[in-house]
Amino acid sequence: MSRTRSTTSPRTIYARRIGLAGGLAALAGTVLLSGPAAQAEPPTPPSASTALTQLNGLTVETEGSGDGYSRDRFPHWSSQGDSCNTREVVLKRDGENVEQDGSCAATGGTWRSAYDDGVWTQASDVDIDHVVPLSEAWKSGADAWTDTEREGFANDLTHAQLIAVTDNVNQSKGDQDPAEWMPPNTGYHCMYARMWVSVKDAYDLSVDSAEKSTLGDVLSGC
Repeated sequence: MSRTRSTTSPRTIYARRIGLAGGLAALAGTVLLSGPAAQAEPPTPPSASTALTQLNGLTVETEGSGDGYSRDRFPHWSSQGDSCNTREVVLKRDGENVEQDGSCAATGGTWRSAYDDGVWTQASDVDIDHVVPLSEAWKSGADAWTDTEREGFANDLTHAQLIAVTDNVNQSKGDQDPAEWMPPNTGYHCMYARMWVSVKDAYDLSVDSAEKSTLGDVLSGC
């Protein structure tokens, strides 16, 4: 059974969940680039049991048509300070022994893609995936946000929304939801479902019935 979509405005949701993220992201851009203090993966999402509770609280409705969608409506990659943008911060965070030049571009390091267990030593082989794709977000409620709010979503370092993965695997995912695509690495399905639900919950985005069913099955088996 679907619940009524929250009447809380996207601007209020953004202020609660993204306003703080903006400050933390800027701080993260400094801390994560300091070497030993760097995080090795995205922020840890809630447990599977908590994610199930969150999933059951999401609005269930048919996805929007996508009319009016453009990646330009979700500006990225934004500046995170110290000449670094969001992509470079995530590359530093998710890699090992990452070296950067004076413009913050990654010039060396090792990245292991959790989606397929691929290991890469060239940053050009790595994409930064939006766990909940931008098009998916648009069709699930983000079409009602402002471009500034969508920029916060597209550059969110506070939730488990951004992760460095093999480029062609990310491209095969496209804008598909978990009912249509899951990481080739089956051992990562539980984590992926937890990440997906935590992001949708944080941004009050809806799910469709097939998406909810798949996520529920995965989380119940964690």
